[in-house]
Amino acid sequence: MDEMTNSSAALDDDGPRDASDGTPEPADGIGASADPAAAAPAGRDRTIRGAALLATLIALPITLLVAVLAFTKLTPDAPAAAPSPSATTARVQSTAPVEMAAPALAARPATVCRALLSQLPTSIRDLAQRPVTAGPEQNAAYGDPALTVACGGTEPTFPATDEVWTVNRVCWHLAEQGEQTVLTTVDRETSIEVHVPRAYAQPLQWVPSISSTIVASVPSGGAIPSGCQR
Repeated sequence: MDEMTNSSAALDDDGPRDASDGTPEPADGIGASADPAAAAPAGRDRTIRGAALLATLIALPITLLVAVLAFTKLTPDAPAAAPSPSATTARVQSTAPVEMAAPALAARPATVCRALLSQLPTSIRDLAQRPVTAGPEQNAAYGDPALTVACGGTEPTFPATDEVWTVNRVCWHLAEQGEQTVLTTVDRETSIEVHVPRAYAQPLQWVPSISSTIVASVPSGGAIPSGCQR
């Protein structure tokens, strides 16, 4: 009986004991820390890293903006693009009077021509009007070389097979004469003749504004060719 008691006592000496507050201690005798502050360093590290990342994200755009502003300030202004020749090169034109004949006109043609000349435009496309040496009441000139308008000339004669061209309701006959194209109205009571220098391509493109003025001031009449009939 005494041996069993001693054996039990020996087990009590060698086995695990409870802590004074009733919490069992681990077998190695090292107790787990109950202090929550033991885990704080890891939390603080995460907080610090998050704050640093946020600061970097805020600072990066500001740094880039400062760099762009500095580059813009230090970079010399680029020279302005040179204007295209078409925008700066104006047609050089003489302002000297253009020599033109002024034959005497009968009363009716003279009246019609004065009405026409008073309404002609001051420029035809990029050709500015120039003075003439004679008959400003029946003659006009534009540009250099001069495109001329003569009112009250003789009616043109041409083969019936020749083409005629209608521009803004005015019918024109076209003939080449040396270094110019001569356009003559064939459907008006008083003939109007326009001389277009060869330097100006597509002569019919130069008479639309003249045609509009003719319609407003010169009545139709005469033996109108069939090609002009509307």
